[in-house]
Amino acid sequence: MVLGGKMKIIIIGGVAAGMSAAAKASRLNKEAELVIYEKTEVVSWGACGLPYYVGNFFESPNNMIARPVEKFIEAGMNIKIKHEVIAIDVDKKEVTVKNLVTGETFIDNYDKLMVATGAHAIMPPIKNLSTKGVYTLKDYTDGIILKEEMLKDENQDIVIVGAGYIGLEVAEAAKHLGKRSVRIIQLGDRVLLESFDKEITDVMEEEIRTHEGVELHLEEIVQEIVEENGKVVKVKTNKGEYPADIVVVSTGVRPNTAFLKETGIEMLGNGALVIDNHGRTSIDSIYSAGDCATVPHLVRKENVYIPLATTANKIGRIVGENLAGVETEFQGTLGSAAVKVMDVEAGRTGITESEAIKMGINYKTVFIKDKNQTNYYPGREDIFVKLIYDADTRVLLGGQIAGKKGAVLRVDSLATAIYAKLTVDEIGMMDFCYAPPFARTWDVMNVAGNVAK
Repeated sequence: MVLGGKMKIIIIGGVAAGMSAAAKASRLNKEAELVIYEKTEVVSWGACGLPYYVGNFFESPNNMIARPVEKFIEAGMNIKIKHEVIAIDVDKKEVTVKNLVTGETFIDNYDKLMVATGAHAIMPPIKNLSTKGVYTLKDYTDGIILKEEMLKDENQDIVIVGAGYIGLEVAEAAKHLGKRSVRIIQLGDRVLLESFDKEITDVMEEEIRTHEGVELHLEEIVQEIVEENGKVVKVKTNKGEYPADIVVVSTGVRPNTAFLKETGIEMLGNGALVIDNHGRTSIDSIYSAGDCATVPHLVRKENVYIPLATTANKIGRIVGENLAGVETEFQGTLGSAAVKVMDVEAGRTGITESEAIKMGINYKTVFIKDKNQTNYYPGREDIFVKLIYDADTRVLLGGQIAGKKGAVLRVDSLATAIYAKLTVDEIGMMDFCYAPPFARTWDVMNVAGNVAK
């Protein structure tokens, strides 16, 4: 379907959500005037590849770019790189834009606007955090700089502050590069404590501790970066001091929405723009998606902040259709996510047990340890499954799996089951694939469903 209708659409931000919206809107409404403002030089790239680029799992940063900016321009898109939108007048439907090359500012007007400005790394209150040798890993240029330093032979002691997705992936990257010591320091009492329940994070933590040269410090506070001759030499915490040639800070992200605070647009406490299932904000004609916005949750039935690339692309596509004039709704996220921790992989979908408690749901859980395949085919490993389900209806609400070969892709089946509102009893008898290299005759998910009381 191709729509008509002259209008001016401005999209702020040209990465995942912004470019997904731009591509869809431009295809659906050929008559619309579309302008994309991006403050960097790179568009349409995947930040999820950054830790693996830094770890030299692949050499060229261009592998993270889905489509070069030149290709979008050749296709007729009006992309303005090195241009930052610094203010919005919602009454006049105007944006103030700064040309980062010349320093000049100008006004542009819109009929519909999308905010896809992403997020930035949170910098915790640590003394001397601006010291040379301290890095974050959120932007494209972050990856270029950090990889250059990580590849230097003299940088052997790596300290990572924060044990979220990025922190754990950077630890694997450093280990892959053969660094002498890799130290993860986490304020909380578990890794990935907001995404996984304790039974699954216990598996990850055990895996981390089995690797020589990798140290995990839980419930520890980094207080100071100690420098000599202008460069980091060690990290001081409330429990000790540790040598450091490189410090990577990965303590979460915060939406890039400070420039919108005077507009009256509805935000969460962290600055994430609240959107509905169409991607609309509280201000007429303004849409949003990506790491700067909330996400409607399918199970929790509320807006949550889950900055994931998959959701950014999906809601970006939905916003693109709505910008073009097609009324389309996003069904809701399940927060499905995965991580590789050394040789263990883990995935989650739906809600965790801690979320079920906060929601006041009458729920039950089941946690099992089983095997990923038959014993007579090489590669048999332990696999762990946790299911969270409604105690009254027995409908699946959440699931987490950890193990080695074949663990994460099983989570896709659990996501489908939650979406379809299947019960644990139905999962227990689900016709999953079987062959000796892949599973047992009763797959681990069957077993978990049947064990659920």
